[in-house]
Amino acid sequence: MRMILILVRVWLVHIPTGRSRRAPPADIRMTNHSPARLRPALIAATSVVTASLALAACASPGAQEPEPSDPAPTEGATSEQAAASPRIALTYDGGIQVLDAASLELIDDIPLEGFNRLNPAGDERHALVSTAGGFQVLDLGSWGEPHGDHAHYYAAEPSLLELTYPAEVPGHAVVHHGRTALFDDGTGQITVIDSAAIADPGASSTQHATPTAHHGVAIELTDGTLVVTEGTADARTGAVALDSAGAEVASSAECPGIHGETVTEDEAVVFGCEDGALIYHDGGFTKVPAPTDFGRIGNLRSAPGSDIVLGDYNANPDGGPLTQVALIDVRVAAITLVDLGTEYTFRSLARDDDGHALVLGTDGNIHVIDTEEAAVERTIPVIDEWQVPQEWQEPRPTITMLAGSAYVSDPAGQQLLAVDIPTSEIWLEATLDVVPNEVVGASGDVPEAAGEVGHDDHEHDHDGHDDEDHDH
Repeated sequence: MRMILILVRVWLVHIPTGRSRRAPPADIRMTNHSPARLRPALIAATSVVTASLALAACASPGAQEPEPSDPAPTEGATSEQAAASPRIALTYDGGIQVLDAASLELIDDIPLEGFNRLNPAGDERHALVSTAGGFQVLDLGSWGEPHGDHAHYYAAEPSLLELTYPAEVPGHAVVHHGRTALFDDGTGQITVIDSAAIADPGASSTQHATPTAHHGVAIELTDGTLVVTEGTADARTGAVALDSAGAEVASSAECPGIHGETVTEDEAVVFGCEDGALIYHDGGFTKVPAPTDFGRIGNLRSAPGSDIVLGDYNANPDGGPLTQVALIDVRVAAITLVDLGTEYTFRSLARDDDGHALVLGTDGNIHVIDTEEAAVERTIPVIDEWQVPQEWQEPRPTITMLAGSAYVSDPAGQQLLAVDIPTSEIWLEATLDVVPNEVVGASGDVPEAAGEVGHDDHEHDHDGHDDEDHDH
């Protein structure tokens, strides 16, 4: 009987869970190519076999493993799944929609007025919504619980929780190795909390206040070092590193207009400056000069296994179109520029699992860059040509990596598309009933800090708010 129940669970894995308050997208198309090689489909196919074997192990006579802990509380009914169920949250004018990443079917539509920003929360289940009161926790309704050498997976209806981390002006939220750092641009207050406890109202946190409020960012490293930007509301100048007791380890004022951050696999923290980049590594700061007199970098992307960081690049102090990207090699503290031959924006940057730099251009193509060769390897046609909006808050095409695929939003066509970068194939696309703006994903898997259960690791894709800054 138990084996029959296991098989039924496996068979039901693709039936959508939770109630949908609106109809599914009007048009969902799957290509003729089998997506079995794709990670979202692996979750829905090959992982099912692994999950069923794991469930069988739980039911084996004489098994002495403890039962999995109770799933975290939700506002709706919870059902157990045979595999992780990645989900995507996207904002629109008037709310947030949550979609199934493997089918792009609408799971829920949550009304929420205002210009809402989205941040990954770091636990592969929740997101943080920057609202008027602070960072409000959004439950995407899909998660994993570690259980020995395997995991159990659950799904429920998404919900916007009542829990909000207060902030006058909620800014960057940065996740690194199981710790989430929230920065309040209005006060300079920093709150750091365990990512796994982000939805727990009683969770403990550490606090730090910068000398003056500014549009800043903070990152906590694995040894407890807190790396924090410095500046005022009028000018940002550099960064400081503090040990776990709050004592200064190192500082640098060589990063005018500091904005954007990312962390490489060996914990080199990279910031963008108006004249290049700034790196903190092994207790000290290193300035990386721009190859041009003015060279603003404001948004950065790193990748596991790569010592080269991708950044946007603007050589014109008066603004102008972005057509070059910066490749920052932390090994030699040098910047190489790559000319794309097309314009792009701050939401055009991503990294794939093989370390490629991905840039979504206004020509509608994903430009795949070999970072070691500093050259465009190939281009993938995805959407129609588009123009950069006048205001940074306006919707524009966005590229987001989740479960091994690149998800591209197309506000003009009200579409969301899933792209397999290795094969250059669009394996799934859906027409939405809203105009998408910001997009984040959650794998629904067990975070690395919770156990060594196999899953996709996106711990380095934590660049906080990737806006064009208040200067623009």
